Amino acid sequence: MGGILLLSGFLLCGVIICDALFSHRSGLVRLWLGLCMGLMLMMWLPVPFAYVLDFTRTAQLLAILSAALLAALATWGKRFIRRGAPLLEGVHTGPGFLGGMPAWLPIVLIVPLVLLSGYLQYTHVLRNVDGALYVGQSTYGDLCLHLGIATGLRNASFPPDYTILPGTLLGYPFLADSMVTSMLLLGSDLALSFTLTGTLMMALVYTGFVLFVWELTHKSAAVVLAYVLMFFNGGLGFLYVFDGAMKDPTALKNVFTGFYQTPTNMPDLNLRWVNVICDMMIPQRTLLTGWMVLLPALFMLLDAVRSRDLRRFALLGVWAGLMPMVHTHSFFALGLLSGGVLLSRVLRASARDRLRRLRCYLCYGGIALLIALPQLLTWTFPQTTGGGSLGFRFNWVNNQGDGCLIDGYFWFWIKNVGLVYLLMLPAALSMRKGGMLRALSLGALAIYAVAECIQFQPNPYDNNKLFYVAYMIMLPAVALYLLQLWEKLRGVHGRAMLAALFIGASTLSGALSIGREVVSNYQLFGAEEVQAASFIDENLPADAMILTGDQHNNAVAALAGRHIVCGTGSYLYYHGFDTTEERSAEAQMLAHPGESADLFEEYGVDYIYISGHERANFSADEAWFLQNCYLIYDEGGVRIFARDEEDALRALGDAELTVADSLAD
Repeated sequence: MGGILLLSGFLLCGVIICDALFSHRSGLVRLWLGLCMGLMLMMWLPVPFAYVLDFTRTAQLLAILSAALLAALATWGKRFIRRGAPLLEGVHTGPGFLGGMPAWLPIVLIVPLVLLSGYLQYTHVLRNVDGALYVGQSTYGDLCLHLGIATGLRNASFPPDYTILPGTLLGYPFLADSMVTSMLLLGSDLALSFTLTGTLMMALVYTGFVLFVWELTHKSAAVVLAYVLMFFNGGLGFLYVFDGAMKDPTALKNVFTGFYQTPTNMPDLNLRWVNVICDMMIPQRTLLTGWMVLLPALFMLLDAVRSRDLRRFALLGVWAGLMPMVHTHSFFALGLLSGGVLLSRVLRASARDRLRRLRCYLCYGGIALLIALPQLLTWTFPQTTGGGSLGFRFNWVNNQGDGCLIDGYFWFWIKNVGLVYLLMLPAALSMRKGGMLRALSLGALAIYAVAECIQFQPNPYDNNKLFYVAYMIMLPAVALYLLQLWEKLRGVHGRAMLAALFIGASTLSGALSIGREVVSNYQLFGAEEVQAASFIDENLPADAMILTGDQHNNAVAALAGRHIVCGTGSYLYYHGFDTTEERSAEAQMLAHPGESADLFEEYGVDYIYISGHERANFSADEAWFLQNCYLIYDEGGVRIFARDEEDALRALGDAELTVADSLAD
């Protein structure tokens, strides 16, 4: 309950602040920006206190007090903002809470997907079934990384290390998970904290996209089209599925029962343009948080460019500067987009106006870099360059790595993105020269070109986090272009059929993927692992080093948040780390503990965790541990040993140590 109150407090402070800063906007815009602001405050305000007090409950309480102070200052300063010159000149906001937007539009579009998202968050984040924890298809792989960060940050010193690679700075953007840690420290449940914040952020992304498209088009039909093409995206993979079903009737059933057999995610067929709800927003929490803060940045960018108000650019600079450790890809995409918009605006401006525009953009960029650079130098650059992944790679995952393309260049993009890809260029060219949509199109092109030519991480697939932003930005123009085509086809027999075929071909793959995700169900942790993790969490020190396996669904790291010798390469390799030495030491200590005394000391192992995984995959020498260590836990096939008496006493106490000794004998 305390965690929910903390979350509510930050959200309230954010709404109060944005009510002052954006008093010229509609109520819905202020509410949306305020909720996004509240989550940004919740992520960032504990950080400076954590450097002094560690990431503790005290740091969270000081953070919420700071947020309340900012809200009070914003309320006090609101009158001065209103007395000054209008923050936006000539921008139509419309009357009422919705700012001129039809009431049915956000209700019909946002509410159904929020309900769907809440259900998916519930089923995909540690759903308890008789003590075991279940997830969905898309979260089976990624969720444990986020769980481990959230549980491992409790009372951690700053800057934090990887709990799955102790001694290594946590360079992965961790603020998306630290808000969960904040809630845990005040007593909230792990699954509830993830589900609640995840659903809220998805709702804010849906709302932000609707407001973004409305701001650019002021056409309900354009908003509907863009919204459907964004969140039911998927490409032409359904054609491959139906072709396979003609030969084998079980192929269609396999879409709903197989592991990653949906028409948006079939690597064997080079189909990689996954549905954003199923495979991006639900499992990739950092990307979800990134989009939650990116959309307000896009909205502020529109405000600033249209008003040419230096204050608007300064506010955007502050917001953008806070983005790198929320989601680095979104920060980078915003920078590329802003460069494209600047170029478009400056080229068409008069010499006098050009200087004014440049001054505004320099203010924006300067403030953003001033705030972002410490983050980039501390976390991002060392991990990116240290991993040796930065380099030239043309055509994303269609490039096999040897310069040869798997599919023809344009066919690869058409079958993945779908018919929308064919409309992007004509849509951009059809927009008014000098208009905002034309400028945004140039920015989207900059993102696309960079992502198409440069690989930033060991997994080239991760460049999709840039491509999706370019796609998102282009959809308002595509939607308007489709409406233009609809008007031009007026009187043509069958235009409704053509429209239906286009929408069907553009959304069917996505709809099938969402359907598969709704029915997916996989056990992530057995009841015995959950029980053992609970014992560790309640009885072992927060800084304990535990020897265990390197499986991705490691209960010690994910549920208990304790340091382990080495985690899975599925995470660490793609974060740029070579863990060959650590994995070898881990295997040696488990299989040959009697010959590994030096390794136990080198890695500072305090406890040993042995479950079915360690027995099956590492041939753990349990007999040696029984004879030479203290057995402090033995339930459901899971055994936990302490290496020395002091650690055993700390875990069990004097009364129970005798029992442990007798078991060891």
